Amino acid sequence: VQLQASGGGLVQAGDSLRLSCAASGRALNSFAVGWFRQTPGKEREFVAAISRGGSTTYYTDSVKGRFTISRDNAKNTVYLQMNSLKPEDTAVYYCAAVELGWGDSLRSRGKYDYWGQGTQVTVSS
Repeated sequence: VQLQASGGGLVQAGDSLRLSCAASGRALNSFAVGWFRQTPGKEREFVAAISRGGSTTYYTDSVKGRFTISRDNAKNTVYLQMNSLKPEDTAVYYCAAVELGWGDSLRSRGKYDYWGQGTQVTVSS
């Protein structure tokens, strides 16, 4: 499966963005999908994940209540709605997919088999 992340941009603190992760090559409903982010000099960190069917979601504490991950399997796309953005959310955001993944294992970047290219999110204060 090939993943294409998009939707990043430059916004002000408090604004919203919606990132999209579009899949091609295979049906995305065969995969759990996660979003990760990375800033220069730091490790790529977990942001959110969603199970294959979409019934279960996971978030890192710093984005709970502000970010929402969802999926539209008919469109082969996973979304990350980001509200109330903060300057510390500035990063390159990556989506990733794994066929055999569930539970807290989805918080680990090593679990994922497929990665999209990143999309830059910059939040100014």
